[in-house]
Amino acid sequence: MKKILKLLVLVLVIAFLYFGFTTYPKLDLISGFSAKSVASGHFLDHRPLDLIQKTDNDIKMIDLASNSIDEAGKFVTSNVYGLKERKAIYREGLGATLINDDFDVSKPYLLPKRAKSKALPFPYGNMDPVDTLFSNVDYSKLKKAVDGSFDKNAGKTKRTRAVVVLYKNKLIAEKYDTGFTKDSKILGWSMTKSITSSAFGVLAKQGKIDIYKPAPIAEWKNDDRKNITINDLLHMNSGLEWEENYSTICDATKMLFQAEDMGKVQMDKPAQFKPNTHWNYSSGTTNLLSRILKNQFKTQQEYLDFWYSAVIDKIGMNSMIVEQDMSGTFVGSSYAWATARDWSKFGLLYLHKGNWNGEQILDESWVKYTATPTNTSDGKYGAQFWLNAGGKFPDVPRDMFYCSGYQGQMVAIIPSLDMVIVRMGLKEEDQGFDFNGFLKGIISSVKK
Repeated sequence: MKKILKLLVLVLVIAFLYFGFTTYPKLDLISGFSAKSVASGHFLDHRPLDLIQKTDNDIKMIDLASNSIDEAGKFVTSNVYGLKERKAIYREGLGATLINDDFDVSKPYLLPKRAKSKALPFPYGNMDPVDTLFSNVDYSKLKKAVDGSFDKNAGKTKRTRAVVVLYKNKLIAEKYDTGFTKDSKILGWSMTKSITSSAFGVLAKQGKIDIYKPAPIAEWKNDDRKNITINDLLHMNSGLEWEENYSTICDATKMLFQAEDMGKVQMDKPAQFKPNTHWNYSSGTTNLLSRILKNQFKTQQEYLDFWYSAVIDKIGMNSMIVEQDMSGTFVGSSYAWATARDWSKFGLLYLHKGNWNGEQILDESWVKYTATPTNTSDGKYGAQFWLNAGGKFPDVPRDMFYCSGYQGQMVAIIPSLDMVIVRMGLKEEDQGFDFNGFLKGIISSVKK
């Protein structure tokens, strides 16, 4: 009996040590992710806690968190086995922000000024779309392709939440998973990067910024980083050190779930390579771009307003909220929420080479720049947009370029077919969702 007890004690000690070395360091990130996810999902999109925990947060390790919503105080607290409690607050007009113990919740804050879209049918407004039938569209085939991207009988193999298809400026297909509608706001994750790029595109059109000049960062002027341009940053080709691996503790996860000033995390990284010689995907780079953008304005109010007046509300994406970090900088890498319809409007802006219903929001040259392959990216990346130039999706036209986000968010822009396809969900290619087959099915329903 003594030997059995000693063995049990030994097993418990080993288990405790294993937990300490492997899991405990991750608890802060786990509870941080969970608190932020619940706060955004609940207060922005009115999802019940149970739905968020069973869908958004049913990720390995994240599902260890216990979450509590304070409706009156508009905040969420999360912990793992009572350890490492984190808090995310919600502010109307700003969305949710993950905070630390030093954050002053009583401090006054500014809100972006918003403008409503014109009373026009979707997609150029928010009224009901005009019914249009195209003789060259096989609608039964289209419906089959869209339906096939959703799970049946509460399965979790495809996990699509929303699909919207625009063809020749008209809505030809739309479908939502149970619990979601055309009014549901869905997190775009890294599709937000393309919004950030567009803000720079507007500044460039206005002649207020030269992306080919060295980035305006004083801390870089006396070292190897002094020659890094905004162009290099937009192309993810700066040569700065960065690790982006969401399966472990890395630069990206520490930035999103611990940093007060997310843009500063990448700014403080050393150069590993010369600019324009080594492509490396970095959410830190995009948040640094957001920080650079912030410094182009004299006041915080001007910075807040610009994102919406220049791009978001300009094209009627009135549902969109871009959330901030603790420093008041937009998390340009990851935190834009919008309806699937509004995400499709963004695709339509790029489909029409920066023109929105007769008004040139972005120069055509900017859209071409966006969709031109970055040096060393093997044809897969442009300026904060992904590309199919290298044939990633073999059954999809090579001119397709797209916004892409964690868990398979996509706004696909296909100029040769005059088409925009939006898919929002919880699974991506390496997790079993067949994007090539999904896109192929929709494309094949339209005869040229």
